[in-house]
Amino acid sequence: MHMRVKETIENRRAYRALDVVEIDDETLDELTTAIRLAPSCFNNQPWNYVFIRDPDMLEKMKNVMSPGNEWTFRASMISAVFSKKEDDCMIKNREYHLFDTGMATAFMILRATELGLVAHPIAGYSEKKTKDVLGIPEEYTVITLVIFGKHSEHPESQLQGDTLKVEGKRPERKPVEEFARQDGY
Repeated sequence: MHMRVKETIENRRAYRALDVVEIDDETLDELTTAIRLAPSCFNNQPWNYVFIRDPDMLEKMKNVMSPGNEWTFRASMISAVFSKKEDDCMIKNREYHLFDTGMATAFMILRATELGLVAHPIAGYSEKKTKDVLGIPEEYTVITLVIFGKHSEHPESQLQGDTLKVEGKRPERKPVEEFARQDGY
């Protein structure tokens, strides 16, 4: 059995030029299965997701987006990702729920990439409006929204300027020496 995680990681990109694609129940099942298999502290599995595919609900989600995130209006699906610290390990000030939910979301994003989808996590949204639209209880933290679609073959029809430039080329990454150390800081 060949595992191609490396290839999936290399192919994952947070594209903004999206075409609408049907995300059927089978695809959603693939994504949620990837989430279920993610590790978590003492197997607490603190994560919660609301998947939005209904056109009327996608329309309502446009109101939660920050200025500059109008590209999200072409989403085929949006996932709200949320958790609360009490649902996971609490050791001093370490909030594992954020880490564990992030890992589960990364598993989902990588599976989406394998399935030919763009799964672009964003920070530009109103948490309050998101909770209001989706009925998420106040005690949860909405960590991210993940925008799903199919990468457009014609990004120039949707994007301009710097946004269009980064669409074609992966943004620069820090050199390994800048973040990875051995045996101490």
